[in-house]
Amino acid sequence: MTVVMDQPTDNVLKDGLQFEPFDMLQELFRPDIVFLMRHGPTDWSKLDIKDVNPTDCANQRVMIEKGKADMRTLGVLLVANGLRPSEIVASQWCRNQQTKDELLAGMANADPDYVKSVVVKTDPALNLLLSLQGAPNVTAMRKLISSWTGEGKSGPLLLISHFTNIQELTEFSAYEGEILIIDPKRDNRVIGYLRLRSSGPDVGHFRQAQK
Repeated sequence: MTVVMDQPTDNVLKDGLQFEPFDMLQELFRPDIVFLMRHGPTDWSKLDIKDVNPTDCANQRVMIEKGKADMRTLGVLLVANGLRPSEIVASQWCRNQQTKDELLAGMANADPDYVKSVVVKTDPALNLLLSLQGAPNVTAMRKLISSWTGEGKSGPLLLISHFTNIQELTEFSAYEGEILIIDPKRDNRVIGYLRLRSSGPDVGHFRQAQK
């Protein structure tokens, strides 16, 4: 999946969306599914200070400039390909808020009117699992997903959370900026993944990336 814009943003023309499995492609366009996303690429040379407050951006790992550009590109490509969340909910953590902001900036570049209609929220239920000021478990996040029906909505729910939360909930290991497609009607089954073609494993959770 790729798109050519009349006025390209960042690296849109050099990148594209990768979705697997391809035979489930039509499922992407249902308003009753959930996009469960890990925050965008971050600076692994600066780790979170122990017990850091989720909103203390000076003392936690935050996004790199390339990561921000990638998230703007992802926003453009999502909208241009008709993948338009009707609601976006992000963790309180700075890297998740940055991801949300850059996605919205890219989406606005593709279709400013669409962005005006998106409901945007912050929910501590998506906060980093088991940190002092994070989510104690994934129960509340699971409830968010399970209760999403898409009724009366124009597009899916997009949740922006963390590697640990996503792995605990789904048993999948998500790249930074990767989206797992979840179907609440099938007991929150993961039916595919969506990411930029240029995405790769990070050094924090995928040790082979260091080699």
